[in-house]
Amino acid sequence: MSRRQFVILLFILYGIFETAYSQNTEYKDFNSLSRKADSIITFGILNEAFPGAQVLVAHKGEILFHKTYGYHTYDSLVPVQKNDLYDLASVTKILGTLPLLMKLVEEGRIDLDVPFSHYWKPWEGKKDKKDLTLRQILSHQAGLTPYIVFLNEVMENGTLKKRFVRSSATKRFGLQAYEDLWVRNTFENRVFRKISRSEVKQEKKYLYSGLAFLLYPSLIEQITGHSFTYLHTKEFTFPMEIPSLGYLPSAKGFPNPVVPTEFDSLYRKELVQGWVHDENASLFGGVSGNAGLFGTARDLFRFMQMYQNFGELDGHRYLKEATVKEFTRVQYPDNDNRRGLGFDKPLLDNADQPLSEAYPAPSSSPESFGHSGFTGTFVWADPEYQLVFIFLSNRVYPSRTHRNLYELNIRVALHQLFYEHLINQ
Repeated sequence: MSRRQFVILLFILYGIFETAYSQNTEYKDFNSLSRKADSIITFGILNEAFPGAQVLVAHKGEILFHKTYGYHTYDSLVPVQKNDLYDLASVTKILGTLPLLMKLVEEGRIDLDVPFSHYWKPWEGKKDKKDLTLRQILSHQAGLTPYIVFLNEVMENGTLKKRFVRSSATKRFGLQAYEDLWVRNTFENRVFRKISRSEVKQEKKYLYSGLAFLLYPSLIEQITGHSFTYLHTKEFTFPMEIPSLGYLPSAKGFPNPVVPTEFDSLYRKELVQGWVHDENASLFGGVSGNAGLFGTARDLFRFMQMYQNFGELDGHRYLKEATVKEFTRVQYPDNDNRRGLGFDKPLLDNADQPLSEAYPAPSSSPESFGHSGFTGTFVWADPEYQLVFIFLSNRVYPSRTHRNLYELNIRVALHQLFYEHLINQ
């Protein structure tokens, strides 16, 4: 019997024991809940889905569960701590970029149903893009190309092109991509041009694309006259009292340990820690709309709690209730598209799916919403159940080829566990 088979057998036996035990004990017993969560996470660690993780769950605005597991790496040197900073990857989209777009919409400075080219002028002359609306784009209904690897633009035969990346800062190379990597200031213009020329599917149906999120920070700056990071701090993280949620943690000197992500053998040639994992965000100097945010579990809880409260937190209103409700509703259900505006939503038939096929937990309500991140992060809020679920890991350590987090269904199983705890109370 292989080690993997042995671990799976132990997990099954533990589940059988827990089922028998729960017949004689009320399921709402917190110790039983904790043991089951421990079992799922330990199963993930032993099967190298991630070296460590943490789970924070809040009910009715109060933290119900917050535990850490494992270590930053498989050498078991640095244990996971509750104040660890994680690279949030695509969770950045709904916690970094989207709230600022939401404010512009509710202020009437952007209209969801006006062609995006009205605001982003390079698309005015593009036949396949000039009529696309922000509503279509944010709900992944526009047919945009899913992703472009811009690292290919700056590398040739495994070597960085000096006309785009240098080893030290100069007047023309002021965007810091890594400790000793500086990107040409005008590189983003090359990115914008390539996005403008990218293919658009004629058939308008659900096709996930993060490309437009590379444009939004620049668009927000053009409309407001303020820097993207300044606005994010001023409007959200500072008044929310979550200063550790932000970009470029290596430049801020926070005492929080930063969880490493991947050993990058191609581009940065070492283990990436404290710098954004996503290569496209890196080439924007670490500040991007698609990735780049770092934060703690508590940071994410407070932001998602604000969303769950439809724009209000601790008596302060950050967004209008109507705005949050509009962005978090399914936009194109008749097109078999589950997405909200920027937010991910449950599968349209999620309640009918078995645990192995559901996304997220099958008990999550149709009103719930959230997003996942490539590095192994996941946030979800459910206004109906008043449940906020935060899962943080570095599943890409030491390589992004590690996919057991998905294959073992770790996040969905954990998520469902807490729904069942509430339902059976």
